[in-house]
Amino acid sequence: MVDEKIFDVFFREKPSMLLVNLKNAKGPIYASSVAKLIDCTYSHVIKILLDMNKAGLINFEKKGRLKLLTLTKKGSDVAEHIEAVRNLL
Repeated sequence: MVDEKIFDVFFREKPSMLLVNLKNAKGPIYASSVAKLIDCTYSHVIKILLDMNKAGLINFEKKGRLKLLTLTKKGSDVAEHIEAVRNLL
């Protein structure tokens, strides 16, 4: 069982869970749907996504008003490690 309080000591919850949710997505996923999954505002999710894009963790493709999100290889590796640490706690 994950101790959420101790996890939050080591990781900022929203950005780390955003990355993990992208890794575990079963199909196309958009910024608006990730915002709902992690209980976060759309504008905050966009800010996080822009930072992650600059770091080479994600790619996003704008389709009209929607942003289709995909993880890069680096992003997928980071998400796997975050999930592994989370499961250890």
